[in-house]
Amino acid sequence: MIEQLIKTPFTELVGVKHPIVQTGMGWVSGPRLVSGTANAGGLGILASATMTFAELDAAIIETKKRTDKPFGVNLRADAGDAGARCDLLIEHGVKVASFALAPKPELIAKLKEHGIVVMPSIGAAKHAKKVAAWGADAVMVQGGEGGGHTGPVPTTLLLPTVLDAVDIPVVAAGGFFDGRGLAAALSYGAAGVGMGTRFLLTRDSAVPDAVKELYLSHDLNGTVVTAKVDGMPHRMLRTPLVDELEETSAVKRMGPTLKRTLEFKKTSGMSWAELAKDGRAMKKTQGRTLAQMTLAANTPVMLKAGLVEGDTSAGVLASGQVVGVIDDLPSCEELIERIVVRAADELRRASSYVL
Repeated sequence: MIEQLIKTPFTELVGVKHPIVQTGMGWVSGPRLVSGTANAGGLGILASATMTFAELDAAIIETKKRTDKPFGVNLRADAGDAGARCDLLIEHGVKVASFALAPKPELIAKLKEHGIVVMPSIGAAKHAKKVAAWGADAVMVQGGEGGGHTGPVPTTLLLPTVLDAVDIPVVAAGGFFDGRGLAAALSYGAAGVGMGTRFLLTRDSAVPDAVKELYLSHDLNGTVVTAKVDGMPHRMLRTPLVDELEETSAVKRMGPTLKRTLEFKKTSGMSWAELAKDGRAMKKTQGRTLAQMTLAANTPVMLKAGLVEGDTSAGVLASGQVVGVIDDLPSCEELIERIVVRAADELRRASSYVL
């Protein structure tokens, strides 16, 4: 592993060598990828939303066997067992708790009392101000170029508004894949970058090789944002299945949707009452309609089919637009080293312009 070349408020806060975060991608960010990132000096984040409580416990234990470096866990703040999962992070001494939605102030306070860094993901400056006021240590902001659930505003416009709104470390995500991007984010004032698709396309990722090759075959027009999978804007690869979903009516999608809901219930181990409770939480925190909540179980099931089972005819593949400029499968160590070295070179070059 290369020496530290760039020190930022984020590296100091979390205790990592390099200001690079591997984001918590469902079915992708498991112990192998997270530990590979951590051992290379970045911050790896386990994705727990697609794990049962017992699976998360086992994943944390396995990750700790693979690395003695800091790592994080991504949590659903509106999950019925969010409190119990936070207790699990405390028990295992996990360094970072990241959240897809804003956690309640009391949950933030509890985690901080036990020395855990709290980093929610946000999509607007007003949300960043809110969680910062509640005690969040850092925020991750993802622009519209990012994969998975995403918003319409590009990173280059969203990032400055968030930086102007808060004085805590900001990690920029959405559209980053190389050292030039890291240098640009740091020049804006960010304290690091978060990357999902770029880490998915590494040798340390457990995604089937055939699926990785499919990703690599797509160009800059190879993704689409659709709400037909789970009712919320979701950026994913253009595939025949996604094209079919885009053209199919809601009535025709209802049968497969109900089938996937039953499959999700089975794999998650949740009761109908627990599913209903989660649905009410989504409605309250995300403002989802009944139709959107009905579709919500589609995402984990269809992502698993594509990213775990390699069945692209039945599964969807979340992806950022950067897929169109990625053409190789390095290890996490190789990827992080070349990003940091290039970023340092670019920052030195840029500083030479200053009189």
